[in-house]
Amino acid sequence: MDAIAGTLTSASKIQSDYLNLLVTQLKNQNPLDPMDHSEMASQLAMLSQLEQLENQTRQLQSMEGTFQEALVTAQRRQATELIGKTVSFFAELEEGGHAIRWAEVDRIDLADGQVRLRAGDYILGLGAIQTVED
Repeated sequence: MDAIAGTLTSASKIQSDYLNLLVTQLKNQNPLDPMDHSEMASQLAMLSQLEQLENQTRQLQSMEGTFQEALVTAQRRQATELIGKTVSFFAELEEGGHAIRWAEVDRIDLADGQVRLRAGDYILGLGAIQTVED
């Protein structure tokens, strides 16, 4: 998302710089040798394309935010349905390695935009769950 925001800022700056340059050129042009109309039309077309790109970038940013919100809402709903149920998951052992553990989900949290389940002494993401039992 930072790359999209950087592109948007860059596009806005280019557009602003171009308009300032065009106005300066028009103010200072030789009345006996005016700017070529086809060149000006070409530059305006490029400016229009840049503006369209900027609008598309804004739309993508909006869609990305909406998608993230919908994803978190769906994960919350799924996690809420697991409260009170026993889940199995792979847990890291103190001596190294992993083993399957079972624990009852007693709480859900939202941390850094991620849904987390608390099952016994463990904090799990939804992707860590292997099975669910009533």
